[in-house]
Amino acid sequence: MDLLRSLPLGLYLEQPITWLHHLDSRVKLAWLMSFLFAPILANSYYRIALVGLLILITLTAAIPLRVWRQQMGWLLLLSVLVLIISVFAPDGLNANHQPRLAADGLTLPQPGSYHYILFKLQQGFLNLTITRKSLDLGVNVSTLLFTLIYSTNLYLLTTAPEEITAGIESLMRPLRRFNWPVTEIALTLTLSLRFIPLVLEEVQNLVRSVNTRAINWKKLGIRKSLQVWLMVIERLLENLLLRADQIASAMKVRGFTTPNTHRVQWHQLRLKKGDWAVLAILVVLWGARLIVGGEGL
Repeated sequence: MDLLRSLPLGLYLEQPITWLHHLDSRVKLAWLMSFLFAPILANSYYRIALVGLLILITLTAAIPLRVWRQQMGWLLLLSVLVLIISVFAPDGLNANHQPRLAADGLTLPQPGSYHYILFKLQQGFLNLTITRKSLDLGVNVSTLLFTLIYSTNLYLLTTAPEEITAGIESLMRPLRRFNWPVTEIALTLTLSLRFIPLVLEEVQNLVRSVNTRAINWKKLGIRKSLQVWLMVIERLLENLLLRADQIASAMKVRGFTTPNTHRVQWHQLRLKKGDWAVLAILVVLWGARLIVGGEGL
């Protein structure tokens, strides 16, 4: 098991360099926030359009198939399963839908082609019903799940940790007027992102050490098995604290005092023509959200 290579989410794709890599991190962050907030109170058609847009961006970026399949395959399967479960689950509306009856008992024709129950199958113990409410709920939940997870993952996939922190620091500069430690926050975020691979490495090493001992969990029982895993977790915390202390010692030895006096600019943040074009498309996206993407339509 190699967590550093098999983890399906949160990895940075260094090669190949796609057009998403060349975009400014602030522009990509604006798109990410749009994907996170645009589905709120949006109708089903707009949510489906956002999913299609994410898939289109992935295809046009020419991300390798192995990464595309690993990053999106399981998430699409999970979203489809959530859609199926939500569609066939009871809609929670406790009402008995019956056609209107005239005074003599004859059924009156329904005004228009509207039907609340879209599909109904009753055969023995099998009772499957799809209503407009359950279908709308299934589409909303599945598309929201896919959009929130995959948009964040696509951002992390095409943006280096240093670019993320540099972009966030640039956007937080106005907060310095209120004496906010913007540079310190950016440094903390950079160290946190760089610490994630160390955490995965420690977890991987401990799991391998447990597997190499060929422990018979059935003979240990539940109580002793919990004791073993508690010892593993304790060891994990000790190793992580040791790594953090080593990083602090390395910064102290190099004479680190404050982030303002030891700043290293890895990326030059400058908006290019492609960034402005992508921002223009984002304005169109929000215009469509406000005009035709409302839930009341």
